Amino acid sequence: MSAQEWESLCDGCAQCCVVKLEDEDSREIHFTDVVCKLLDLQQCRCTDYRHRSTRVPDCLTLTPENLADLSWMPHSCAYRRLAEGRGLAWWHPLVSSSADSVHDSGVSVRGKVVSELDVDEEMLELHIIDWIR
Repeated sequence: MSAQEWESLCDGCAQCCVVKLEDEDSREIHFTDVVCKLLDLQQCRCTDYRHRSTRVPDCLTLTPENLADLSWMPHSCAYRRLAEGRGLAWWHPLVSSSADSVHDSGVSVRGKVVSELDVDEEMLELHIIDWIR
């Protein structure tokens, strides 16, 4: 698969861009309704995708090689779905031919999140959500 084909698998939901908290004891990952400072909240796309790893050092670059190690990836994620043999969802832009279908279906974070620039880091636990799995 070419780099362009790999990138086209991103459905634009931005669920992977939410701030995640890890329980120190259980190692369980908790999703929040707080997203990376680089995320465009309306478009659900990174505003500086090319330089994201430099500007946000803990931003991961998803690859076929590291996907299996990222068990926290949302179950709806196209990369995870394909890795698990489930195929793309009906709302995926490559299936629906519409970039808006991921938002119209309610899968994206659009309208559900706030930027980390607007949240005190000490208050993150108050932002834990359960609508991402």
